[in-house]
Amino acid sequence: MTHTLSPTALARRLLSPAPIRFLALLALCAAYIQGGLNKALDFPAAIGEMNHFGLAPAAPLAVAVIVLELGASLMILTGFYRWLGALGLAGFTLIATFLANRFWELAGPERFFAANSFFEHVGLVGALVLVAWYDLRERGPASERLLP
Repeated sequence: MTHTLSPTALARRLLSPAPIRFLALLALCAAYIQGGLNKALDFPAAIGEMNHFGLAPAAPLAVAVIVLELGASLMILTGFYRWLGALGLAGFTLIATFLANRFWELAGPERFFAANSFFEHVGLVGALVLVAWYDLRERGPASERLLP
């Protein structure tokens, strides 16, 4: 007698190993890690980005963005208050999306590209909220303790 797995059981078996979960979280954080490192390694460009979007004071805000992008990514990847890191990046992404991808103010191809980017970033926000939700769910009621 042969035993066949249902598609759900097969997917669960393939996606359950810890390395797969880590790689998925790394993929989700990749843009933030890349962005934080690029800003840290080219701080004048980071300040220029803040100025481009009319954010002041530019230097302290650039530092805050670098710390958030790298620190929250590290929290997500290590599991140390993963939910908090995920919500931090979700909030940051939502704010940045409304600042940088105002497709409703554009016309032609620029509108098309900005709208695509806007909704891709909204998708990232949703994914990060799900990471927070799943992390809190896994912790259960004992999550009220002070340390993770």
